[in-house]
Amino acid sequence: MENLRITLPERVDRIITILQKHGYEAYAVGGCVRDSVLGRKPMDWDITTSAMPQETKALFHKTFDTGIEHGTVTVMMGDEGFEVTTYRIDGEYEDCRHPKEVTFTRNLKDDLLRRDFTINAMAYNEKDGLVDIFGGIRDIQANIIRCVGNAKERFSEDALRILRGLRFAAQLGFRIEEGTRRGMKELASTLEKISAERIQAELVKLVTSDRPELLRDAYELGITRVFLPEFDRIMVTGQETPHHMYSVGEHTLHAMKNIRADKALRLTMLLHDMGKPALKTVDDEGVAHFKRHAAESQVIAKDVLKRLKFDNDTQSKVTRLVCCHDYRMPATAKNVRRAMNQIGEDLFPYYMEVRRADVLAQSMYMRDEKIKNLDDIEILYQEIVQANQCVSLKDLAVSGRDLIGLGMKPGKEIGACLDRLLEQVIEKPECNEKGKLLKLASEWM
Repeated sequence: MENLRITLPERVDRIITILQKHGYEAYAVGGCVRDSVLGRKPMDWDITTSAMPQETKALFHKTFDTGIEHGTVTVMMGDEGFEVTTYRIDGEYEDCRHPKEVTFTRNLKDDLLRRDFTINAMAYNEKDGLVDIFGGIRDIQANIIRCVGNAKERFSEDALRILRGLRFAAQLGFRIEEGTRRGMKELASTLEKISAERIQAELVKLVTSDRPELLRDAYELGITRVFLPEFDRIMVTGQETPHHMYSVGEHTLHAMKNIRADKALRLTMLLHDMGKPALKTVDDEGVAHFKRHAAESQVIAKDVLKRLKFDNDTQSKVTRLVCCHDYRMPATAKNVRRAMNQIGEDLFPYYMEVRRADVLAQSMYMRDEKIKNLDDIEILYQEIVQANQCVSLKDLAVSGRDLIGLGMKPGKEIGACLDRLLEQVIEKPECNEKGKLLKLASEWM
């Protein structure tokens, strides 16, 4: 790996070369180097340099001061912007996020020392090749997440790094080195000082990774207690019922693994059973029950998503899916049409994915029957869609205007009549013809 070559984008190489020609050091640094080593396509290319911000600005035609007080200048190359940051040493941290002051330096090692993990503390340019002072390559080869230097110091500088470390482990399939784990556990409570938006961004990356079950580590390290205490409650709630073989929390982790890595779907599985601890009862036979837990879970899901500042669209989609996740029915066309109406045509395919993931995270008790039920519903759903059958008012063959034409007065009566007509059509799709529906409406009048 010493002679490792990275193909830099032409514009990145040009910026580095211009800085070098004028006597400064310059390297691609951080995540772009890590991803290149791992054979992944970097999202962004960051550049670090010994040039002071004003010196960088003097060398390029078009620049923006994006964070000049921290040494960052955005250099425009055509229509692309690249962040170029002066080597720096961070002063004392007061709020587990921002250094009190930043000191610029001409020494690359000083700059790499302030970075979070060894795998993110590597630099590269064509002239010098890979600069790996802290063993990032060694840790990549060993699949390890390790802090640069002292873990407690790194986490004291920015508490979000605690969650970032877990997220990297989840995304890359790495394990967390013991000293780094200890630092996470000791400083977990400092995550309270981090904004909801930053926590949300890391949580989404973790739950949509290939290993969402690393949320278990977040629980064991005392991390979820800070921003998702509801998760801690489900981790200690047993499910003494033939339908389950895991605690609510372990069932949740398995359910997340069983569904594709879509943000709304993974969040739905994370939150779908949050209402169970509050509603758990145990009967005389020692069997646990969680009656009406879906509605309680919806309330909690809404609270969690709001607290973590999720956008309105995600809140709406996830809370609706949590509410209907336990909606069960015998597989008949009439039942499926009614479910499509109640759940919403837009959400029904997601609901089916949620139901399947939920069942696959339960015990083997009646699993074959449950899966067959879902398979049969899926077939009926496809037939209903292909036949373009009406399941909502927008596809009903008559409108409020048609009913007014019959002599019905505008108001609640029209809405009630349309709902009643839709109910007829859901029962018998062949009724969705204007003449038939107007005849029915006339009879009711």
